[in-house]
Amino acid sequence: MLMKRFLLSFALFVGLILPAAAVTDGQVYPEINGMKIANQWIFDQVHTRDAYSASVINAYYARTATMIGDEVYVGRSLYIPVTDENLQSAILVYSAIDGSFLREMPLTLDGNPYCTFLGATSVGKDSFGHLWVAPMTSNVVNKVPVYICDPQSGALTLVTEMDKGGILYRTDYLDVLGDLTLEQAECNIMTAAGSSESAGFPTIYRWHGDQDGDWGPGFYGTDCYLDLLYFYPETKTGLSLAPIVKMCEDPLNEDTRYSGELFYIDCYDAAPVLYDLDGNIIDTFEYADPAAQPRTYRSNGVLDFTIDGRAFIVYTIADMNNDGNGCQAMICEYNDPSMMSFDNMTPMWTIPADSLGKVNDSGLRVHCFATEKSVDDEGNEVVTLLTFKAQNGMAVYKIGKNVEAPQPQGKKGDVDGNGEVDGTDLNILINILLGKDQNNYEGRENVDEQGGVDGNDLNALINILLGK
Repeated sequence: MLMKRFLLSFALFVGLILPAAAVTDGQVYPEINGMKIANQWIFDQVHTRDAYSASVINAYYARTATMIGDEVYVGRSLYIPVTDENLQSAILVYSAIDGSFLREMPLTLDGNPYCTFLGATSVGKDSFGHLWVAPMTSNVVNKVPVYICDPQSGALTLVTEMDKGGILYRTDYLDVLGDLTLEQAECNIMTAAGSSESAGFPTIYRWHGDQDGDWGPGFYGTDCYLDLLYFYPETKTGLSLAPIVKMCEDPLNEDTRYSGELFYIDCYDAAPVLYDLDGNIIDTFEYADPAAQPRTYRSNGVLDFTIDGRAFIVYTIADMNNDGNGCQAMICEYNDPSMMSFDNMTPMWTIPADSLGKVNDSGLRVHCFATEKSVDDEGNEVVTLLTFKAQNGMAVYKIGKNVEAPQPQGKKGDVDGNGEVDGTDLNILINILLGKDQNNYEGRENVDEQGGVDGNDLNALINILLGK
C-alpha cells in the first residue's frame, strides 16, 4: 500500500517530465542546395507517446508556444487552482537544447494570480526577445491587453491595450514585430477577427508604437482595424476559423525592418496569403509548385526567416485530420530573397517526415513556429526552428550548412529500452524490487550503476525524472 500511495503522488511529477535525454525523429533529411536540416529532439504523440500523453502540455488549454534563446515556453491557461472558481494560467518551460522540462511558471498580474479566461491563449516573443502574453477577447470587449512576461517569475506587465475601434469581434492569436518596450525600435501588433462560423469575418486589427513614442492605431490614417475586400480563393468573404496573422520582417532595410508592411494571413480554408497594409493581395499559392501545396488547409501557421541572406518560409501542410501523416510543416526557400513569391520558391523538407501526431485538437487549429539564430564554428548562420501543435507535440530542428542530429545514446533510467525515461520505467523498477517482474532488462534496471538492484536505483531514477 505504501508503494501504491507513492506512485499516485509521484504521478503529478511524472506528468511534467520529458525524457531525460533527447529523442529524435530518427529521420535523415537530404541536403538541398547546400543546406541541411537535422532534428535535435522531439516530444510528441508519435515518437514519445507515453511520456507526451501523460504530460501537462497535452491539454486543450496548452495552445501556443514560442522559443527564446535556449528555452521553449508553452502557454497553459486555466491550470493551477486558486479558488474553487478561479484557475491560474501558467507557462511551462522546456529546454530548447534537449527538450527536458525546466520549470513551471505561474502567471501573476500586479502580484495576483492571473486567472483571465484563456489568459495565455497567445504567447510569443517580439523581435528583441521579450516574452509576451495576450488573452483571447470576446465580441463584447473593445480592448486587447498585451503583456510582457518576466521569463523567470511569470510576472506580467501591461504594455498596451489594442483598441478594436468599436468593431467588436473575438480575437485569438496575436503577432508582434519590433520592440514592445519601444526603447530599441518601433513595434507593431496585429490580430484577426475570430469566428466559430466557417465563413468568418473580414476584419483585422493593428496597433503601432513609434520608438520612444506612444501607442496608437496601426493602419494608415487613424484606423485600428481594416476590413479586407480581397481573398483567395476569390469566393471567400471572411477569414474563416482561427485565423493567424504573421508580419514579415524586412532585414534588407533597417529603416523599415519592423514596419510589418507585408503580412501573411493563414486560415482554415486557405493556404497563407500575403497582404500589404492597404489590404491588397500581394501573392497566393495559386501558382506555387504542387509539391509545396498544403495537403489540407485546416491548421494555421506560417513564419519566414533568413540564413546568411537566403530567405525561407515554413508553414503547415497537414493537420490531425489529414489522410496521411498529421501536423506537419513544409520548409521552402524563396529563390529571390528580395521578392517573396510563392511561385518562385523551392520545396525543401517536410517536418517531421513521419508526423507529430493525428490527435484531434478540438478545433484549436493554430500551429506555432519560432526561430533563433546562431553561428557555427566556420562562421555560418544556423537557424534553430521550433514547431508546436497543440495536443500533438513539439520538436526542434537545426538548419544550416553543417548541422547534425545528436548522436543516439543509451539513457540512464530507460529501463524498458524504448528511448524514453518516464513513469513506465519507474513502475517496472518498483515491480522488480517487489519481485513481481523477472524479465531481462539487460542491466538497464541498474540505474545507479553500482552493482545490485536496490533502493538506490529507485532513488536515482526518481532524481532523473525530477531533473536532478
